[in-house]
Amino acid sequence: MTQADDKSRIAAALDRARANAPFLKRLIDRHPEFASGIAQGSLSAHFDGFASYLETDRSDIDRALRRDRQKLALYAAIGDLSGAFDLVETVTLLSDFADYALEAAIRAAFAERLPDAEPVGFAAIALGKHGSRELNYSSDIDLIFLFDPETLPCREREDPQQSALRLGRRVVEILHDHTGDGYVFRVDLRLRPSPEITPMALSLGAAIAHYETSAERWERAVFIRARAVAGDIELGRRFLKAIEPFVWRRSLDFGAIKAIRAMSHRIRDHYAQGQKFGPGYDLKRGRGGIREIEFYAQIHQLIHGGREPALRAPATLDALSGLAAHGHIATEEAERLGDAYRLFRTIEHRLQMIEDQQTHSLPEQASALDQVARLHGMADGGALLDSLSGPVTYVGAVYDELEDEEESRLPADRERLEDILERCGFTAPDDARRRIEGWRAGRLRSTQSAVAREALEAVLPALMTEMGRSPDPIGAINRFDVLLDRLPSAVNLFTLLDARPGLGRMLVAVLSHAPALADELARHAELFDGLIDASALDPPEPLDELVELLRSRGASDDYQIMLDRMRQLVGEERFALGVQLIEGRGDPLEVAGGYARVAEAALTVLTDAAIAEFEAVHGTIDGCDLVILALGRLGGEALTHASDLDLVYLFTGDHAVRSDGDRPLGATTYFQRLAQRVTAALSVPTAAGPLYEIDTRLRPSGAQGLLAVSFDSFAAYYRDNAWTWEHMALARARPVYGPEEAQKELRHMIGEALHRDRDPAKLVADVWAMRAEMAEHKPPAGPYDVKLVDGGLVDLEFCVHLLQLRERIGLHPQLPAAIAELVEAGLLDPGFADAHDLLTRMLVTLRLVAPSSQSIAEASLALVAERCGAENWDALVADYDGARQCVSSEWRRLAPIQDEGE
Repeated sequence: MTQADDKSRIAAALDRARANAPFLKRLIDRHPEFASGIAQGSLSAHFDGFASYLETDRSDIDRALRRDRQKLALYAAIGDLSGAFDLVETVTLLSDFADYALEAAIRAAFAERLPDAEPVGFAAIALGKHGSRELNYSSDIDLIFLFDPETLPCREREDPQQSALRLGRRVVEILHDHTGDGYVFRVDLRLRPSPEITPMALSLGAAIAHYETSAERWERAVFIRARAVAGDIELGRRFLKAIEPFVWRRSLDFGAIKAIRAMSHRIRDHYAQGQKFGPGYDLKRGRGGIREIEFYAQIHQLIHGGREPALRAPATLDALSGLAAHGHIATEEAERLGDAYRLFRTIEHRLQMIEDQQTHSLPEQASALDQVARLHGMADGGALLDSLSGPVTYVGAVYDELEDEEESRLPADRERLEDILERCGFTAPDDARRRIEGWRAGRLRSTQSAVAREALEAVLPALMTEMGRSPDPIGAINRFDVLLDRLPSAVNLFTLLDARPGLGRMLVAVLSHAPALADELARHAELFDGLIDASALDPPEPLDELVELLRSRGASDDYQIMLDRMRQLVGEERFALGVQLIEGRGDPLEVAGGYARVAEAALTVLTDAAIAEFEAVHGTIDGCDLVILALGRLGGEALTHASDLDLVYLFTGDHAVRSDGDRPLGATTYFQRLAQRVTAALSVPTAAGPLYEIDTRLRPSGAQGLLAVSFDSFAAYYRDNAWTWEHMALARARPVYGPEEAQKELRHMIGEALHRDRDPAKLVADVWAMRAEMAEHKPPAGPYDVKLVDGGLVDLEFCVHLLQLRERIGLHPQLPAAIAELVEAGLLDPGFADAHDLLTRMLVTLRLVAPSSQSIAEASLALVAERCGAENWDALVADYDGARQCVSSEWRRLAPIQDEGE
């Protein structure tokens, strides 16, 4: 737009303002030179561009700020009406002026009361639209005043509380009081804790204590848009950082979301007259209006923001964009809601420009409605209503969908309840009815509170429907009863299921088919919170990304807190992987790889942290590094839900040197203790529970050897002393931690050990003897113990390792890659790869469905078959028998000692 166009549009805006907005006309008449200056030049949406118009005489701060506000009101209005400023630029300009005025008022109050003191120890926290820099044209500002008794200056014989109150009163007086020059801002302090009984300014400690212990749930949403804006900014930021866990909870309190919804209902009821669209419609509080767009964004932020800090944007438009970008709402929905928000806020500004009133309702009189339309540049009120009608209807419909209208509650009458349960699919409705009656009566600790029982009633209909559809409804309700019996309170679980009904089906699937997951859920109900994001059922990120994700989310300056967080995060990842499998969202082979990536990422993050803690006390050893070798299933990158981690700790460098810390240690002792510290970081239970079982018995000399060995000792052991079975274990070894050069050297040492010459006959004899001993001391638990049965995974692995050591090919730690190379070389039956895949799928699935490997619940047979790629259970059994026959045949061929009875 050219400068001439700018002037033309500004002139048109000034004309519309004079003709249709009495408040703006008075400002133009009161400041003719200022208005003329606006008309002659281009407008800057940045506060710095407006700052040149501020009053230069600050001796009377009350009058100066009021005159500043008058000019700002006219400047922002003309910028808005002319199209020079868009909505975001307009509200940012208004908000920045509020920051400026508030800072000026605080400094003036300090200068008057404490002329020699710096303005420290007193801070203003902005809430609402001021906090999010979305201030209305004619808006109050929602503030909380905080003070720090340790740093706030005081007059003689004045305590910090009195000083803060007097400062606060003076600040409000400067901004709020009406004089001949008007006012600066209406100040609202009612969002502070318990405003009817608390002082105007709160001490930092009292404020933090309130939000940590007794805050209402709706207050969480208030602080989504909080910002330290004036006074001692660092004090304000310290407060907001302290209450961040209250606002952004990883373990979700869905009661907060219900509180927002309840607030929405109260608004609709209280402002019933303005709910219906048309003249008199309340743009802010009406159905389909501004508040419902804001609530819609805030509900999703409360759900997802605890886990995804990128979603914590205070401004509504930014929040909608972020939610869409992260896949939590549809892009089209975010765009349409954003367009509606811009339109509603713009028309709201037109309403307020007319007489500087904090109004949000369209005029009921046709002439007044026409006046608003003309100010906006439209022909009449009818055209204005037409522009608003479609967006209002759309917003109302979108928000209503979020409400998830309640289903009818289950009746209390026994006969009616049993009839409904029978129709749901319960073959023993009387048993199910007794369970429900027990919950309703509060016989379990988790349902004793009235709040818990009320939340229970909201989810019972959908939950019983899902259980009735499950293969074993009574089994599902009984396991749900066990889950409730172990919970201290079921409120959050019930409200989560109420807020996200789709999770009820997942819960029932877990209870019906996965006792391993159900047991974990009973111990840590917060694991279920991790499933609220659709991405929770996606495969884990690549290893590097997963490491950074765990590192950022688990970060803490406190080592013990970091250990707790890591157990929570890893627990959530593993639980989600299990649910992926049960839900059929991932091939069990992919899930096994996911378990391994999560374990390796956790090992990397926790080892880094343990080393940092250790080095703070004992220092470092120049030229020496810790290296970790994974064996077994972690080495092969295919864990199950129940897998432990087989690890060997090694270190590089000279074992004779000492560390350089305050408590120096020799290298050997240093790395023994460091290895113990890493093992503890990975395995010791904390308040958040355990993590992994760590098995270090595969290290040189087993349990009798040092926990951490030098590279030289490792190479010498495998060259001179290692047993055949240790070389077999080495075939699945993979370095997972340490400098890349050290890992490369270790891989070379492993390659040398595996490529050594062997006596084929002795090799076969050793392998056979080891398998026979294993069969004697560790027989299979049942016919579906796919690891230990004849022709199972152990026999398969023995076949592979025997060939790897004998032929010195296929030396990959990952079994599929090793088998593929051996098959290609003609050393294994081509069906061996399929046998491996089927047996592994069964192992990974059954570790969740039948952890003991003794029996599989009949209700889960179809699920197991489907997850393993079979049409039905009978087909899976046939495939299983075929895979075992393939493996057994190869085992007998490769180890003929069996045929000789030796």
